Amino acid sequence: MNLFEIDNIWIFLVILPIVAFMYAAVGHGGASGYLAMMALFGFVPETMKPTALLLNLFVAAISFLHYAKTGHFNKKLFLTFAVASIPLAFVGGLIEIDASLYKKILAVLLVFAILKMLNVFGKETDEIKEVKIWQGLTVGGSIGFFSGLIGIGGGIILSPVILLMKWGRMKEAAAVSALFIWVNSAAGMGGQLSNGVRLDPQAFILVGIAVIGGFLGGYLGSKKFDNKGLRYMLAFVLATACIKLFFN
Repeated sequence: MNLFEIDNIWIFLVILPIVAFMYAAVGHGGASGYLAMMALFGFVPETMKPTALLLNLFVAAISFLHYAKTGHFNKKLFLTFAVASIPLAFVGGLIEIDASLYKKILAVLLVFAILKMLNVFGKETDEIKEVKIWQGLTVGGSIGFFSGLIGIGGGIILSPVILLMKWGRMKEAAAVSALFIWVNSAAGMGGQLSNGVRLDPQAFILVGIAVIGGFLGGYLGSKKFDNKGLRYMLAFVLATACIKLFFN
C-alpha cells in the first residue's frame, strides 16, 4: 500500500480522525467506518482488512479506557459474549474470501453502522434482563466470526443487540462493546498474521491520525456528548460506501 499514490488521499486523511472521533464517542473502534472510507477511496481488500483491525486496536482501547473510568463497564456482560467471540474471531481472521463476496458482506454490516449513527438503537430502558449463557455464546460467537472474517471488531453489531434485547443501558453497552471490539480485533489480527498477512508500515501513519480523533471522541462520549450533525454526515458517508460496495 502506498498511501500517497491513492487518489485524493489528503481528503481521506482529513476525514479519518472525524470518523474515529464519532465512533469512539459511542464506544466503538470504527472499523466499519474505516472500511467504508477505504472502499470509497479505492483501497484493495487485501489492505483494508488488516489496516482496519490495526486502527481498531488503538481507537477501541482509548474508548474503553474513557468509558471504564466513568464506571460503565460490566465485566460479567462482557465475558458472556467474549468467551465464544475471541476464538471464532481468530478463525475468521484465518479465512480469505473472494473480493466480491467480501464487499457484499461488508455492505450488509455497514447497515448496522448506519442505523447506529442515526440513533435507531439509541433508546434506553429501565427494564434490564439477564443474558442467558446460550444467548451470550451464540451472539458473541457469531459476531466474533464475522469480525475476524471482514476485519471489524463487532461492536457496531453487539451494541444494538444489547439495547434491543434490554441486556444493558447505553453507556454500559458502549463500554462492553469497546473492549469486545479490542479483543476481537486482536484475535482477528492474530488469525491474519498466522495466515501470512503482513502489516504495511504506512498503516501506522493512519493510526497516528485516527488516535487523535479517537481520544477526543472517547473522552467527550464517555461524559455526555451528542452531535447530531456529525453523526448524520457520517451516516451519509457510510450509506454512500454501502451502495458502492453493493453495486461495484
